Amino acid sequence: MEMTGSHIISASRETVWAALNDPEILEACIPGCQSLEKKSDTELAATVVTKIGPVKAKFSGEVTLGNLKPPESYTISGEGKGGIAGFAKGGANVRLTEVPEGTQLDYDVDAKVGGKLAQLGSRLIDSTARKLADQFFTSFSEKVGS
Repeated sequence: MEMTGSHIISASRETVWAALNDPEILEACIPGCQSLEKKSDTELAATVVTKIGPVKAKFSGEVTLGNLKPPESYTISGEGKGGIAGFAKGGANVRLTEVPEGTQLDYDVDAKVGGKLAQLGSRLIDSTARKLADQFFTSFSEKVGS
């Protein structure tokens, strides 16, 4: 699955960058997130419960930040295991650009799913992923924006 998107957040690039690296803000904004723990400056551990079509799963996984260029961009990669439901793994390139309205956040995601999730079909997975991304960015914009 590949997905790209762009969102305007009414806050400075430095504020958006700090929020993207704040586990408390991320935990509050990620749909279904039960816990998000910072293990180091570049590693996080997460537990997320989500439902894709008829499959509800609790994913536990690790997230790593790389190619850090504060406050401009980074790469986020991770893998989550959902037991019998399967797994999800992938990464995203995130870029922050100053614009008159605040900060434009652009992202490119490349992810793969396996197990029962892979049997659901790419349309359902893609539409659910877009919905979850929209929920995250709406919540993130409300929390971080001025």
